[in-house]
Amino acid sequence: MKRTAILVAPLPRLAACGSDGSDDAAGGGDRLEVVTSFYPLQYAVQQVGGDRVEATNLTRPGAEPHDLELSPKDVLSVAQADSVVYLADFQPAVDDAITEADGTAFDVTKAARLDLAATDDGHDHGGESAEEHAGHDHGSQDPHFWLDPERYADVADAIAGELGRVDPDHAAEYEQNAKDMRTRLDTLDASFREGLKDCQTTDLVTSHAAFGYLADAYGLTQESITGLTPETEPSAQAMKDVVEHIREHDVPTVYAETLVPKDVAETIAKEADAQVMVLDPIEGVTDESSAQDYFGIMEANLTTLEKGQSCS
Repeated sequence: MKRTAILVAPLPRLAACGSDGSDDAAGGGDRLEVVTSFYPLQYAVQQVGGDRVEATNLTRPGAEPHDLELSPKDVLSVAQADSVVYLADFQPAVDDAITEADGTAFDVTKAARLDLAATDDGHDHGGESAEEHAGHDHGSQDPHFWLDPERYADVADAIAGELGRVDPDHAAEYEQNAKDMRTRLDTLDASFREGLKDCQTTDLVTSHAAFGYLADAYGLTQESITGLTPETEPSAQAMKDVVEHIREHDVPTVYAETLVPKDVAETIAKEADAQVMVLDPIEGVTDESSAQDYFGIMEANLTTLEKGQSCS
C-alpha cells in the first residue's frame, strides 16, 4: 500500500468571525476544527460537537477507507486541526500523517473495544478474541466497531471527553450531546435485537469481513467471501468453500456492498442458488446509499437482514 507522509509545521489558525466581528454559529468564537479519518467518526463528531465543531473527513465520499491515500493538503489539515479523531492501525496513511504532524490526535481504539480478530481468510472464527486468534497470524483486530450500536455509543462518549478537553468551556454540552446520541443508539440496538431474535438462518454471508461485531451482537455467524480488505480477490478455492457453505447450511442470501463491485457476490450467489441483497458496512455515504446518515442506513440494514435472514 502506498503511503504519503509529509512533514509540516503547524500553522496558526485564523479567526472565523464575520465581518462585523460577531461570534459565529458556535456562539462562543471559533468553531473547533476537527479532522476525522472516515465517515463513522465524522458523523459521531458532528453529533457530539453540534454547531460548535467543524468536522472534516479525510476519506472522500465513495472512496474505500481501507486504502486511503492522503494528498499534501490532507496532511496539512491534520497538522493544523484542533484535534484529529481516528482509529489507529486502520488507515496507515493517517497513522503516518499523525506521526509527522505536531498536533493533537485522539485514537478511539480503547473506547471501541476491538476484541474480535480480523479475518484475512474470510471465515468467521466463532467470536474468539484477538489473543485466541493469534495462531491464525492475521496480526490485527476487526475495526468495524460502529456496526454494533453499543460500541459506537462508547466511542461517542469518548469523543465528548476529547472535545471537552480541547474546549472545556463547553464540555457539559458535548457530554449531553453524547448522552442524546447514546439514547438513539440504545433504541437502534433494541430494534436490532427485536428484529433479529427469530431468524430461520443465522449464517451471514457477506462480501468482506466487516460485520463481525454486528453478528456477535445479534446472534449471527459471519462467513465472508474475502477477509478484512474488500478489494482482495478471493481464490478459486475460497469461492468454492463459500458456495459449499451456502449449500450445506441452506443460506438464502449473499450480501453485496455499496462501495465495492458486486460481481463476485453475484457469481457465488448464482452458483449456490441464493439471492443477492445489499448490506452496507457504512464506511462511507454516497448517492447509492440507502439513506444519507448512519441511523438511516442502519435502519435500512435491519430491514434487509430481516428479509435476507428470513426473520419473523
